[in-house]
Amino acid sequence: MSLDEAARQLELAAHDTQVAFDCIGLGDIERAHTHAITARAAADAAEAALRIALTQLKTPEEAERAGEEAIQRLQRETSPRASQL
Repeated sequence: MSLDEAARQLELAAHDTQVAFDCIGLGDIERAHTHAITARAAADAAEAALRIALTQLKTPEEAERAGEEAIQRLQRETSPRASQL
C-alpha cells in the first residue's frame, strides 16, 4: 500500500504546485506560499512512502507489478465515474 499512498501524495503535490504557480501569476503571493508549503509536505510524504516501498519490494518485477496496480487503483478512484457512484 505504500505505492498507493506515494501516488496519491504525488498527485496532491502536483496539484498544489500548479495552484501555487497560478497564484503567483495572479499576484496572490500569500496563497502561492501556502500552496507551495502544502506541495512540499505532500512531496515529503510521498518520499517517505517510497522509502517504505523500497524495503518491501524485493525484485524489479515485484516493484513494476505493484506500481502498475497502484496507478490503476488511483485512476479508478479519481475517475469522474467513480465520484458519481
